[in-house]
Amino acid sequence: MKLIGVTACPTGIAHSAMAAEALETAAAEKGHDIEIEIHGASGADFVSPDAIRDADAIIFATDASVAEKGRFDGKPKVEVKLREAIDRPGEVVERAEKAAESGAAATAGESSESDEDEVVPTGGGVGRAAEVRRWLMTGVSYMIPFVVAGGILIALAFAFGDTVTVPESNVYEDFSLVALIYEIGSLAFSMLVPILAGFIAYAMADRPGIAPGIVGGLIANEIGAGFLGGLAAGLLAGATIILLKKIKLPGGFGRLMPILVYPIIGCLVVGTLMILVIGAPIASATVGLQNWLQGLQGSNAAFLGLILGGMMAFDLGGPINKTAYAFAIAGLEGGAFGPMAAVMAAGMVPPLAIALATVVRPRLFTAQEKRAGQANWVMGASFITEGAIPFAATDPLRVIPAMMAGSATAGALSLLFGATLRAPHGGIFVIGVIGQWPLYLLAIAIGTLVSAAVFIILKQFTGGSDEKVAEATS
Repeated sequence: MKLIGVTACPTGIAHSAMAAEALETAAAEKGHDIEIEIHGASGADFVSPDAIRDADAIIFATDASVAEKGRFDGKPKVEVKLREAIDRPGEVVERAEKAAESGAAATAGESSESDEDEVVPTGGGVGRAAEVRRWLMTGVSYMIPFVVAGGILIALAFAFGDTVTVPESNVYEDFSLVALIYEIGSLAFSMLVPILAGFIAYAMADRPGIAPGIVGGLIANEIGAGFLGGLAAGLLAGATIILLKKIKLPGGFGRLMPILVYPIIGCLVVGTLMILVIGAPIASATVGLQNWLQGLQGSNAAFLGLILGGMMAFDLGGPINKTAYAFAIAGLEGGAFGPMAAVMAAGMVPPLAIALATVVRPRLFTAQEKRAGQANWVMGASFITEGAIPFAATDPLRVIPAMMAGSATAGALSLLFGATLRAPHGGIFVIGVIGQWPLYLLAIAIGTLVSAAVFIILKQFTGGSDEKVAEATS
């Protein structure tokens, strides 16, 4: 058969490429040709119309919305989460075979009964929850470049200038390089809430949702509703456009709806509700969250770090991981820099721990695992938690608990040590803008040792067959 795979993850760094590789391998093993369209951080290389025309089935492995999905209308489809394509690509390809033979679309709900987290797109609480998660993750995926660019530029400005005078500088009247960097970073960072809202609405209602969503996000900024306000504005804008689309007008009036009615009515409705109804309560909740984060001390801070760290390692870049990251971003926006430091420390631990484990006890790993383990040194140092996924996919019962133990330790120690981070990404390469950086590195080192030790112990005493395989291939 000729298959097309479409992969998309919120950050576009690792998951989409890993799912693509898994699907390619599984399809080749079954004798099929497959062409993969990867939606990553740098965009997508779209498959050609000829390839779509000749395809027997389309496999969508996505945790975020895919642009111009209508290109594939009329083709048998299989829709799954990225994690399923990574963990069980053979099953996904088999379902594509069945879909092609029957000429019908297959969904994640048709997978094995043992998978309790599968998406059920039509009906049921699980399906609705998965759909909402996809909307939110799409917003996060478009927001992250603004967060990273703005956050790191602001951090660099503070690293080279004074944290009191730099924000008060007017680069348009009194030019300085530090003020220029700060101004650009501030403008980029100020867009994170409008972009989040706009692309949540886009995921829900396609292009007509973008304008009302962004306007709602700008209002959320204006009234101090922040990140939580952006979430609400995006969902509100998407729902508004979905309702407007249900209004069917004849002839030329119908063609005017996307040009006039959707943006005008959508912006008016969303803006009015944000200003007069839901904005103020969300702004109060945002202020309360910021005050709570800034007031955390001692054991309370350590407990928060423990929870955030465990979440970062629970699904290694999946929705739970992104929820912890989004929480830290909300704190960063409100001036609480401790949670961001804890989240990044915890996210660096899993790949570093796996790399260390493959060095300390190489006989427990196959030759392929040892090669993959060495690549994790770079991914861990760069805060790319997804480097641990191939190990978790093949050995989840040992890898995930071990990684959670070390990540939770690193997160708790980071907050307990009072480490702070103004940059939302960058790993070891933004060490210059990390507060209490010697203790921060110590937290990461301790977390890495904990995860590596637990992983080795679990593998040593519960993985006899794995050990023999590793010894045979060493």
